[in-house]
Amino acid sequence: MFGIAVSNLRRLNLNHLLTLDALLSERNVTRAAQRLHLSQPSVSVRLAKLRSAFKDPLLIPGAGGMILTARAEELREPLRGALEKLEQAVQGSAHFDPRKASNTWRMAAADYGESTVLLPVLAHIRKEAPGTRLAVAQVVPLQIARQLESADVDLALQVTDQIPPGLHHQTLFEEQYVLVGRRGHPRLKRKLSIERFCALDHVIVSPDGGGFRGITDTILMQRGLERRVVLSVPHFFVAISAIKNSDIVGLLPSRLVNPAELSVVGAPVNVPGYRMGMVWHERSHRDPAHKWLRSVIAKSF
Repeated sequence: MFGIAVSNLRRLNLNHLLTLDALLSERNVTRAAQRLHLSQPSVSVRLAKLRSAFKDPLLIPGAGGMILTARAEELREPLRGALEKLEQAVQGSAHFDPRKASNTWRMAAADYGESTVLLPVLAHIRKEAPGTRLAVAQVVPLQIARQLESADVDLALQVTDQIPPGLHHQTLFEEQYVLVGRRGHPRLKRKLSIERFCALDHVIVSPDGGGFRGITDTILMQRGLERRVVLSVPHFFVAISAIKNSDIVGLLPSRLVNPAELSVVGAPVNVPGYRMGMVWHERSHRDPAHKWLRSVIAKSF
């Protein structure tokens, strides 16, 4: 098993292997201890025994924290798969009781997903499963498949046309863009021509950072036009704040816009909307707790 001698394997028990799995996933003794509900010294003792058994340091200091040795990388996926199979064998088709649950769910979402999906369902989750915890990380589209496969993330909120193949997903709702500016914006009091639209100062949300072009600019370019993008930010709520406090305008998802705080006007360019969905891996597809969480989110939309 995992290339370790039988005599050494007998020195380890299931708790050691669970500790190793947590360490390889968290890459941090303190976080692994929290995940296992153990003290940091206890995890350090187990790590020392694991290092002795595998004759390898497993985790070593790196520039950004602990990194895995080549041996640890070799162990990570087989160990995770073996523990998942063991858990499935032990758990079987056990019923999930949210009132007694103590799960920690890890989700990946951008600020848009946090606002439009997580916040509306949070009260229900807290009421029905008060002993559970929810950790939200910034979604990185190019890393979703790896994060879900490695159990770093249980569920991701993502635009459906950007979901990698091979993952389960469910569409939650459709979204459309609207043009918004501050209340009383002097150039939004009458219907906009395409030329006046392009002449306005625009903000763009660039999740990858620093981009000044989006789908709107591609559509305009096909018509031989170009708009003035003067601000690029990574988060929608920074864009909304900039719009409220200046003459900058923006094409924003309608669910983020409060008409009582912003002027919403018709845009002279038709920008296609998108579908928002939740994404998960096959490893958690049949898990009763995961199925409950997905159902709570789906029913809200």
